[in-house]
Amino acid sequence: MPPQSRELLHLYRRLLRACATYPSKNRMGIYEAIREEFRDNANMDPEDDKTQRQIGVAYKGLEQLQMYDTMRLSKGNPESPNWEVTLEQNPMPKPPE
Repeated sequence: MPPQSRELLHLYRRLLRACATYPSKNRMGIYEAIREEFRDNANMDPEDDKTQRQIGVAYKGLEQLQMYDTMRLSKGNPESPNWEVTLEQNPMPKPPE
């Protein structure tokens, strides 16, 4: 398996794991959207600019999902009340067409 494909598979798995801990009623919808997006783009050229932008958006989405991971926020102690979330102005810009 080429290194780029391995990296994308790792990103895909990390997104699905992060989605599992995301506190939302729409968690399964987000989970399915991630799966569908990766399925739809499975045959894209990894070196293409559009693909690189989509990968960047996926990494940004991973960061946003991980913002709500209590184990990450509490540094391994879920009982710790000391955690914070930092929001960005434009967290998910639309990819150019």
